[in-house]
Amino acid sequence: MGQSESREGELAKLPPGQRLQRGWPVTHYGPVPKFRPERWEFRVFGATADGDKHCWTHEEFSALPYSTVVADLHCVTKFSMLGAEWGGVSALEIVELAPPAPDVTHVMVWAEYGFSSNLRLTDFMAETTIFATHKDGELLTAEHGFPVRLVVPHLYAWKGPKWVRGVEYMTADRRGFWEERGYHNVGDPWAEQRYAYQEEPGDGPEF
Repeated sequence: MGQSESREGELAKLPPGQRLQRGWPVTHYGPVPKFRPERWEFRVFGATADGDKHCWTHEEFSALPYSTVVADLHCVTKFSMLGAEWGGVSALEIVELAPPAPDVTHVMVWAEYGFSSNLRLTDFMAETTIFATHKDGELLTAEHGFPVRLVVPHLYAWKGPKWVRGVEYMTADRRGFWEERGYHNVGDPWAEQRYAYQEEPGDGPEF
């Protein structure tokens, strides 16, 4: 395959409105948090099946089964990074260890500084959704979300926060940080669901 054919193949993988990105730009809101391993914990709470909160220290979380996913990352700022290998803990692993109650429909993923992003439970439980600790075999840098960032490859990247600290199971949808500020509640890049004004009935709760 020639170089032009290879590039055409890559471009064919891009959602509408996106451009191919060779590097990995740093994009986030606010400062980079300082990681303190002795204070860090990952929590699953809210409408859990057993009614309890589940917690892991950083050492315990790092000892959970390690999975890898080769997947793309599509940023709402219109760049796409293709074919990265994300390594970490599968969201399905977390769901198995801390199951949601039967009536859970959504999750809120919480990160440092109270940042949040809401997801439908079906999106959270997709096989490619992963709490990434590594990219292409290397630990994430602090700027890219170390120690843990969520990657949800089939949605825009803002739906997967950096510096994740936990997951709240919810029995009704609630908008997260960017969703409250005018971004689309679902965030499907193939449908170009960038902004709240594009929402159709049923895409999200009322403001």
